[in-house]
Amino acid sequence: MKVSELLDGIKKQDLVLPEFQREYVWNRETAKQLLLSMLKQYPVGGLLFWKTDNPPDLKNVEHLPEKLGTIHVVLDGQQRLTTLYLLMEGAVPRYYQDSDITNDPRDLYYNVGTGDLQYYLSSTMKGDPIWIRVITCFQSFQSHEINVFRIARERAETDSEALDLAQKYNDNLTKLCSVQERDLPVQSVPYQASLDEAIDIFDRVNSKGTKLSDSELALTHIVGKWSQARKVMKAKIVELEKHNFSFDLKFMTRALNGVVTRRALFPAIHEMPKEELETGWHQLDKILDYSVSMLRNNCFVHSTEDLPTTNVLVPWVAYLSKNGGVFPSADERRLAQHWLYVASMWSRYTSQTDQKLEHDLSLIAREASPWSELIAAVIEQRGRIEVKPSDLEGRGAQHPFYRMTYVIAKAHGAFDWFNGLPLGDTYGDSYKIHSHHIFPRSVLYKAGYEKDNHLHRKIVNEIANRAFLTANSNMDLAASEPAIYIPKVLDQYPDALERQFVPVNEPLWKAESFDAFLAKRRDLIAKAINDYLEKLASQGELVSTRSVEGLIKLPESATLEFKSTLQWDVVENQENKGLRQSVLKTIAAFLNSEGGSLIIGVEDDGQVYGLRKDFELLGGEDGFGKTLTNLVASSIGPEFGHLMAISFHEADGEKVCMVEVKPSGQPAYLDGPKGKQFFTRFGNTTRPLDPEETVDYIGMKWG
Repeated sequence: MKVSELLDGIKKQDLVLPEFQREYVWNRETAKQLLLSMLKQYPVGGLLFWKTDNPPDLKNVEHLPEKLGTIHVVLDGQQRLTTLYLLMEGAVPRYYQDSDITNDPRDLYYNVGTGDLQYYLSSTMKGDPIWIRVITCFQSFQSHEINVFRIARERAETDSEALDLAQKYNDNLTKLCSVQERDLPVQSVPYQASLDEAIDIFDRVNSKGTKLSDSELALTHIVGKWSQARKVMKAKIVELEKHNFSFDLKFMTRALNGVVTRRALFPAIHEMPKEELETGWHQLDKILDYSVSMLRNNCFVHSTEDLPTTNVLVPWVAYLSKNGGVFPSADERRLAQHWLYVASMWSRYTSQTDQKLEHDLSLIAREASPWSELIAAVIEQRGRIEVKPSDLEGRGAQHPFYRMTYVIAKAHGAFDWFNGLPLGDTYGDSYKIHSHHIFPRSVLYKAGYEKDNHLHRKIVNEIANRAFLTANSNMDLAASEPAIYIPKVLDQYPDALERQFVPVNEPLWKAESFDAFLAKRRDLIAKAINDYLEKLASQGELVSTRSVEGLIKLPESATLEFKSTLQWDVVENQENKGLRQSVLKTIAAFLNSEGGSLIIGVEDDGQVYGLRKDFELLGGEDGFGKTLTNLVASSIGPEFGHLMAISFHEADGEKVCMVEVKPSGQPAYLDGPKGKQFFTRFGNTTRPLDPEETVDYIGMKWG
């Protein structure tokens, strides 16, 4: 089908976009490359439509105009079609709103002399008629509004040369505009296909091209079941943005997944029925309102700018959904606040995000008060949670410690040094919070710090040389040395410096004492953060309530695994020592991942099988425990024994064994029939890594 016919179909709404499709995600370079490929007659892929007279909910379409026969629902190719529509029609397709086009390619220009495509650059294109906006080329060429002869005369010295140039310009314009007549291959899903079948095909074709992320694919399935999901999520995003909390569809999908499935990995939500999705959303809607209020009023987090990533709120949301949408006590709220600060400050979710969230959500699902376990996971990742002054050296405004310093300053009642406004909730551009250099850069560069020296710039701009002031105050202090302006501050507000952890030693306010000032301020910031976090943690008791009966009711996860037996084959009804390897693989994987609980005597579906047969073979609990301990020592290594705790419990009248495994600080290999192998957890499965994957994994986790 010709490109021009496809674009006409979009105009007439013969071609429509289903609500389950994601938004326009191409960047400008990808858009440019599409047009360039079409200019060069390169293949650009086909389109996939679903012919139907009973379409699903459509983007930005409440009621289709009266039509006879079928319409075509775009299943694959919407990024290409949208790009071509933007560049050729100069408008946003009817299935989108202007705000949906976050990477607008419409300022693409065409060089009619060389055939080059470039985005507008004033320094090279301003006043040069040879560069013409692509939209203008498509819309004006046929009407001869582009006068190639006039352009040629401006650039040629002779009439003969001008004629040749005009012909060249015309040829290049013709070549560009002929793209409209190019045929793109179109395939159609049969008319009789159901919505579920159409979505299944959509999944398959999107394994190519600009692949859908896991969250985008999950949202596609959600919208396929509950057609209004994307609309209500976007409406909530707009609503929360008014309160300075900026979320996106990825976060909303993650959060809904956590509420509905208690998981971070997405496949489980694909099969959730509409009723559970809607119920989960109503929960999440209230939880987000409650959370924003709690963050602003209790946690001194007044916007998502105060957080390094919104991912830290996914476990928070999952915990609230488990507890009726609120914190069950003031202690639990304080412990959650403590964990939120620690996870944010130490960048819990900046790498291996899905795996870490899966681990943390599994803890929340199985623990009544999960905070000690969640803090332990951060300590395992980072080695400690106490902030040292050296952690602040060279750290700038983009580091999580900067946000933490700001939050703790607000917790200490910090205010602007010149107008007395509290830092928490200012209003208007003039009173936005700015990061003020206590020692202005101009002062320090005059004092010998070099602007072009990378290390000097890091020192000049580090957190310890920052204070939080409103915009007007920050601009007023652009070039004043602290020794000049700080005494004026203290005259009006005697405790202003202490509330922002700034040394009150007057000799430190001179440029020649800048290094000593930084050292002292780092000490004060680190102490303020540690003292505040310790107070939060000590006001509530960190407890772990882990009952075997409760765990058995949960699905297997990144930190929970069931095994029917240690070495009794329930299928063949006889001893099978080969089954031991399955238990050892799980223990090794827990050691190499984030730890976990292995319960032996329980089948995959949560049915209790018990250990009677194993006890008969191994000599009861003692023999079972000794056998398992020796197996771990001989097959994985005795140095890992202290990370494993074995206990026996009764469930449904049967004995089961729980093996609690802590994460290891070094790689653990299993020596088995296939030689030494490295295992880790991916979701609720144990997976061996090949040598190359093992090296990469070890480098990321322990390197």
